[in-house]
Amino acid sequence: MKIVKTISEMKRIAKSWKAQGYSIGLVSTMGYLHDGHKSLIKSAFENDRVIVSIFVNPMQFYSKEEYESYPRDLQRDCNICEECGVNIVFAPEAGEMFEEGFCSYVDMYGLTENLCGMTRPNYFRSFCTVITKLFNITTPDKAYFGQKDAQQLAIVKRLVRDLNLDIDIIGCPVVREEDGLAITSKNIYLNAEERRSALILSKTIRLAQGLVQAGEKDAEEIIRAMRENIETEPLARIDYVEIVDANTLQRVDTIEGQVLIAIAVYIGKTRLLDNFTT
Repeated sequence: MKIVKTISEMKRIAKSWKAQGYSIGLVSTMGYLHDGHKSLIKSAFENDRVIVSIFVNPMQFYSKEEYESYPRDLQRDCNICEECGVNIVFAPEAGEMFEEGFCSYVDMYGLTENLCGMTRPNYFRSFCTVITKLFNITTPDKAYFGQKDAQQLAIVKRLVRDLNLDIDIIGCPVVREEDGLAITSKNIYLNAEERRSALILSKTIRLAQGLVQAGEKDAEEIIRAMRENIETEPLARIDYVEIVDANTLQRVDTIEGQVLIAIAVYIGKTRLLDNFTT
């Protein structure tokens, strides 16, 4: 396995692979890899070569303090990638990705205002800019994203379609702990009491799934039941409980077709996500 730090070297290797007829799979991450990332990497091995990018994007954080406190362990991440058989870890520094004077951005409207966009107005512009750069640098045939970040997955699918990028976006299922908690790098922030309290997210998702399976069609009724369930947990604070069209991410009144039922909940100071698609 090779660790690449510069854009020029990554582009040179990707170009060489393409010249040899190799297909490339990309798993883009912000590091601190876990079993969810491993599942994406495993899926990516339908390609001839696999790249894992590790880049903690400073534009996606509210403050310098939040950015600096984000968990990082590049050596650990590289060990995991090597064990998984990854060909290249692309791990550029912020100054490599955003040279002095950087002033070009990729933006999107419609899909970015709801859900996480309600309280994180610049997050998805930052995400779209970085993921477009990573696509241009690594030239993947397929890129893999987890369904846990459902809004992000919908956005990148639309980005690829709107900009006519020759990349297949592959959505992969949510990976959970044995007790049901969706796996995320943020779980490291939870103390023992908060970790137990965080199970309210998966319990609420199962509640909503049960209501849908029982034939409930009223979105507001499902949202009410979900909010009431979350509010039984003292350490939980709701950011949002939403039911939206799975493609447009616009709110719906009735459960019909494919809809996304999504929640964002603070457990203590840690903001966690969970969702399912009908």
